[in-house]
Amino acid sequence: MQAAAMDPADEPPSMLWGMDPIFSAFARLFVRDILQMTESVQVPGIYFYNLHPIYKVDVLGTVVYKRERDDFFCYGVDDGTGVINCLCWKSNLLKEEEDPSKSGTKHSDAAEGGFDLVAELRKLQQKQRKRCHLEIGELIRVRGPVKTSRQQREITASTYYKVDDPVMAVQIAWMMEVPQLYRLFYDKHFQLDAAGDSAETSLSKATNIIKDFLKQRLVAKFRPYDVQDLLQPLVSSRLQTQSAGQEAVAGPSGCQQLNQLLKEVLQVLQDEGTVYRKVKSQDEVYHVTIQDKDLLITVKDIIREDSKREKYAEKGCHILHILSAVRQRYSLNVSKAALELVLQTLECDSDIVSTSDSHYIAF
Repeated sequence: MQAAAMDPADEPPSMLWGMDPIFSAFARLFVRDILQMTESVQVPGIYFYNLHPIYKVDVLGTVVYKRERDDFFCYGVDDGTGVINCLCWKSNLLKEEEDPSKSGTKHSDAAEGGFDLVAELRKLQQKQRKRCHLEIGELIRVRGPVKTSRQQREITASTYYKVDDPVMAVQIAWMMEVPQLYRLFYDKHFQLDAAGDSAETSLSKATNIIKDFLKQRLVAKFRPYDVQDLLQPLVSSRLQTQSAGQEAVAGPSGCQQLNQLLKEVLQVLQDEGTVYRKVKSQDEVYHVTIQDKDLLITVKDIIREDSKREKYAEKGCHILHILSAVRQRYSLNVSKAALELVLQTLECDSDIVSTSDSHYIAF
């Protein structure tokens, strides 16, 4: 595989990478996405996923092949989405185990019935060796920087160890956590808001005000005039700031600004999936997605019914299939973002479970 390079114009400036918290973390990405990440033109060895700068990752998978050399192991790690080479350097403990001159070193006998410190240290070393020496079929966790060597994407492990998971508890927890990280962080583009953009600041504040109101009051549905007054203090403050200027500037009235701000907030909430309009008519009624019990029941019933079909029995129902069924059965205006919130709510309530990326089955 040859690393694809980004257009320099599409890359965020390197001096701003540190402002993205993902840059300094071990990103828990699927192997498929690690293999497909584009490499930076500004700094080779840095890769981008949705404009997030990434250079170190955290992977959990099964060893599907193994090569051993004097100084390192090379494991092929399969997480279900792809296979990646992981270069794991041998520790001094492993080298000493293979060196007869060191492994045969004798020590003085401990007093009878006393604590043998050297023997206990050797037991600890043996346990560490077992954790670092893996065979095909065993579960491994690898953390380290990504690099491209001989046109192959690989991970140079800074930490690696065998994971004992007899009842698959670790793997199930991982499968539930990683998609959540994608939804909350990785799949959202890295963006920097201009500090001096007062309009953007007002929109963000207004959006949070409406969100807090809907959450605290457990609102199921509302009309624009029900929440309009909540934004009045924000608009009044903006008008006072404008009137404090030295020169009077003609502009929209307070009522016009309030209506425009409310319109923008409702659009943001719809884009995020927080609210949606079940029926588009002159009577603007907005339904709060996670408070719409009928929508939750409809989605759960669709997944439960279709999971029994042979086509979806093994992998589960894909989110686009669920979206199509919801639009046919419930409302044409349910967006993918709204459906994702519903699926997240049902998964938190243990009504459904994600079997893989974007696939779901019902209990």
